[in-house]
Formats: sequence, structure tokens, C-alpha cells
Amino acid sequence: MGDAVIELRDLTVRFGRTIALDSIATTFFAGSATALVGPNGSGKTTLLNVVAGLTEPNEGRCSVSTGPVAFVRQRPGHETWMPLSAREVITMGLYGETGLVGRINSARRARIDDTAERTDVTSLLNERFGELSGGQQQRVLLAQALVQDPAVLLMDEPITGLDLASQQMILDLIETERSTGTTVVMSTHHLDEARHCDTVLLMANNLIAGGTPEEVLTQDLLRVAYGGRFLGDHDGHDHGDLLILDDHGHGSH
Repeated sequence: MGDAVIELRDLTVRFGRTIALDSIATTFFAGSATALVGPNGSGKTTLLNVVAGLTEPNEGRCSVSTGPVAFVRQRPGHETWMPLSAREVITMGLYGETGLVGRINSARRARIDDTAERTDVTSLLNERFGELSGGQQQRVLLAQALVQDPAVLLMDEPITGLDLASQQMILDLIETERSTGTTVVMSTHHLDEARHCDTVLLMANNLIAGGTPEEVLTQDLLRVAYGGRFLGDHDGHDHGDLLILDDHGHGSH
């Protein structure tokens, strides 16, 4: 196991009277992949936002020991009406280095081209982002994250609603990033996707369970988190590709 990269200590986040995260304590390690699993409104996106520095906790703390941190949010990550090409969307990933008006030199252009090749979007670079398919958009947004050479890669339901080819490509890229030492944290409704991770955190605003997929993705624990929204099969076992019976779109929590 690698070094500790992200540490959450008694993390609590409230939105008005709603508790989005209740005393979450856990650690994420270098080169690990963690799946956040739980019903809509269980705090998965809020946790990602805290790690990304977009949401301040009301209590407790989140410490990230290394960077940069890249965040692939749910599509659409950019307003589809904006006249941005796929290349321009990927280039936005470098704004942390260059600022909004900084120069994209030859080395940075080479990084953009290399990342586009890795995510199989080279042929789309001059296309308008808003006119791409869902899978193409998600690969462009992943390229925007990867061009930053992130130490931490956060992803909010990265394969939901995508075709199987795009799903597999994104899962392969995640595995490649993990193998090179990147810390990957993703939310998901797909149990099969979660089973590809080292660690699963099962959430219902608090942390119900954390451990290996075999330890956490049991029918008993899933029923605690999901209640009647959990679909188990009739013979008492989970199917590898089982989806949680829950609305995949979500609000701010």
C-alpha cells in the first residue's frame, strides 16, 4: 500500500439543516482506486467536492498531501452551447499552470496531443464539444483531467449512461492511472465498476462500511444503505453487472 495521500478526519458538511456528510473518517492511499457507493443524496458528490477543494466542511478536516487534483464531474461538465472545440476543452486543464491567458508552448501542446491519443479523441480535437456524443464528451473531459498529470483523480459516475466501448476505455484508463501511482476516487452506481476498485466506501451520509469489494458489497450492507431501492436477485446472490435501483441523476449532495 502506498503513502497516505488524502485524509478525512471527522468530516461533516451541512447544507442548511440537511447533513450531507456526518463525521466521515477515512484515508486514501497512493496508487489505490476507491469506489464511493450509496443512494442519491448519500454524500458521494459532496465528498468529491470537499477533496477537490470546492466545498468547505462545517466540521473536521480534509488534507491532501500532494497534487495536482483533477476532477471529472458528471456530464455535461461544460455548457453544450459554448462554442468550444474538444482541443479547447482539454487545454482548459492546463489553466492551473498557465492562467487564462498564459501561453501554450510546444511542450504543453505535445502533452495535449499525447493525452488526446491516450483517450482516443485525436480525431475529435477540432470538433465542437457540444456536438459530440456522450461517450466522446466523457473521454474529452477525462483528457482534460489527465493532461494535468494529476496525483489525485476524482470522478463522479464516470461511466453512467455511456456505451460499452466508452465504458471499457475509461475503466482501462483508470487502471493505467492507478498503476502509475495516481490515487483514484470515483462515485458509482455500478457494482461491477466498484468491484474493479481496491476499496469500497458504502455511504448513506455517514460511512456504513469501508473495505474490499468482497467485504462491503454484500446484500446485507447494501440493504442497510439502499433499503427498498436495492435490487438483489431471487437466489440471494448479486450479479456482477447488477445496478442499484436508484435514480442516477442527482442533486447537489
